[in-house]
Amino acid sequence: MVSVDADDPATPLKAQVEAGNVTMDVADIETSQAIRMCDEGLLEPIDPALLPAAPDGTLAVDDFLPGALTDCAVASILWTTAVAYDTTKFEGNAPTSIANFFDVANFPGKRGLRKGAKINLEMALMADGVPAADVYATLATPEGVAQAFAKLDTIKGDVVWWEAGAQPPQLLADGEVTMTTAYNGRIFNAIANENKPFQIMWDGQVLDYDLFVVPKGAPNKDAAMQFIAFATDTQRLADQATWISYGPARKSSAAFVGLFKDGKTDMKPHMPSSPENMTNALFNDVVFWADHDIQLNEQFNAWLLK
Repeated sequence: MVSVDADDPATPLKAQVEAGNVTMDVADIETSQAIRMCDEGLLEPIDPALLPAAPDGTLAVDDFLPGALTDCAVASILWTTAVAYDTTKFEGNAPTSIANFFDVANFPGKRGLRKGAKINLEMALMADGVPAADVYATLATPEGVAQAFAKLDTIKGDVVWWEAGAQPPQLLADGEVTMTTAYNGRIFNAIANENKPFQIMWDGQVLDYDLFVVPKGAPNKDAAMQFIAFATDTQRLADQATWISYGPARKSSAAFVGLFKDGKTDMKPHMPSSPENMTNALFNDVVFWADHDIQLNEQFNAWLLK
């Protein structure tokens, strides 16, 4: 097998299929891309019966986390956008809930947020008391959108906006913010490899997947399906946590997650999918954002200018 790094494999995959000149057999893409490209007929369907059962015999369709299997894709990793903070700024008063992120009076300091509607609106609603299970139903109404923006108004003057994943840990390290939303893998890397005094606060995290897909017309389709079945079994998904703090997409993998590559850091507490980190977690609803992305980002940009 030859692995090639790509910033956005979906783009060359689409071009290859449309040109009838497919050279890749498996690609790793995000949920929204997998659903859209499957709908466009660019991907091979994947039969979940090809995927191995969990060690206790639980079928793959029941072992993968919600949304991890689609008609044309099988999830490998679960990553998240969560709140991270500098522990030295909150000694004796660490934030424990998404509501604390919006409470500048009791948890002072600038806040980092990604510049865009997605995730900010969801977190604002959860901070305002909307249960995770009701967030998208609420956000689908004008009243819910108004509620989310009203909550964002409470910290707007304290926000430092970021646009790239490398920025949040740097904002924390430079002291420009005391708390920020961030991709969990970036924060873990700063903690484990750079000894930064950071901590992830998991309450209100918003989760998403990376998934394996097979392009339509893949030259080695059968081998590609065999690779996906192997790479997404219980043990293999647990093994990948040795390298980065992205959670396995199968429930049965959690018990097999071990140590980081340093040989001493227990990775279980750093997994977004660890049961103790999932008590108030939200899965990104890609269908909702496919329907509302343009409208809500127009409102977000108008709100920024107020």
